[in-house]
Amino acid sequence: MPSSTSFRDRTLGQLLSFGPVTARAMFGGYGLYLDGLMFGLIADDTLYFKVDDGNRDDYVKVGAGPFTYEGKRRPVEMSYYQIPEAVMKNPTTMAKWAERAHQAAKRSRAKNPPRRNRGSAHPMPRRRS
Repeated sequence: MPSSTSFRDRTLGQLLSFGPVTARAMFGGYGLYLDGLMFGLIADDTLYFKVDDGNRDDYVKVGAGPFTYEGKRRPVEMSYYQIPEAVMKNPTTMAKWAERAHQAAKRSRAKNPPRRNRGSAHPMPRRRS
């Protein structure tokens, strides 16, 4: 089931104290971005934030689980965990969790820099006949 624009808009409103977060449509949901970096996602009207070793325990302690989708052969677990309802109800706490997710996204990007699109970055010169 695709995510609703009303849930997206409500989530963006809740994140105003964190910063100018934008949402981009993707695969029936939305990616959440700050400074061009994806730190969260919305799928089926559920909010997930980026996790790594620096913030995963916060989610595990409250029983929150990862975003999972059906792959070709098996379920695929991503490094985004569901935000607890109590966090979503408190704007100050939500901003803190968003900041930690953004930091996790920065660490992930530092470990795995984005690949350059080799096909369009440097087009081959045309031969003249």
